[in-house]
Amino acid sequence: MGNFYEEIKPEQKAWIEKQKMFVVASAPLTAKGNINASPKGRDSLRVLNSNKVCYLEMTGSGIETVSHIHENGRLTIMLMAFEGAPKIVRLFGRGHVLKAGTPEFKIMFEEHYLGSDLEPIQQGARSIIVMDVHKVGVSCGFGVPLYEFSGQRNNMEKYWGNKSKEQVDEYVKLKNIRSIDGLPGYSSGPKSSFSHWVTACAANLPSAVTVSMAMAVAFGAGVAATTMAIKAK
Repeated sequence: MGNFYEEIKPEQKAWIEKQKMFVVASAPLTAKGNINASPKGRDSLRVLNSNKVCYLEMTGSGIETVSHIHENGRLTIMLMAFEGAPKIVRLFGRGHVLKAGTPEFKIMFEEHYLGSDLEPIQQGARSIIVMDVHKVGVSCGFGVPLYEFSGQRNNMEKYWGNKSKEQVDEYVKLKNIRSIDGLPGYSSGPKSSFSHWVTACAANLPSAVTVSMAMAVAFGAGVAATTMAIKAK
């Protein structure tokens, strides 16, 4: 068994900042849901303090991590040594999403990514994931093979570099509405978000409960519409 700590130690911070790749793992609450693991690079992981990290999340075809964070917050980040002494570090915690276009995203980006190699691909970023770390696990990593780092890919610059904000938004609407388990991801507005939240909940409930829930939602919507109509008179 490895060693566990309640915070990121200074020596761990220095090691984390040298790594070229990390993996983000998350899962929905439902027992039948799919566990997701996403490899990340581009030197986007930042250690903000001994119990907080963040990384820049680029727009992609999946929305699993964001959907899982919105539902339950659980997040694990794993890093491993591909050169030098073997080691695996896991960060356990809870995440929250700073969506691109919000003041919170702008502040965080300017503070931690402005002037970095990630600035040219800012247009393709959809969020910054901030994680509150409550446990750090360090293990041997003897089973991890040795690899030589040859460089970061430039596909992000090629793909997102010439895209307009409208094109990025359209891609998000097309690809990032919901997770593969039906959980809400990003959408074009509050109505769409609510609709997909109801769909996601219904998909994970027994059929009898689903019918009851649908009836309750329909009744609630009818009451709300009637109330608004009365107030408008």
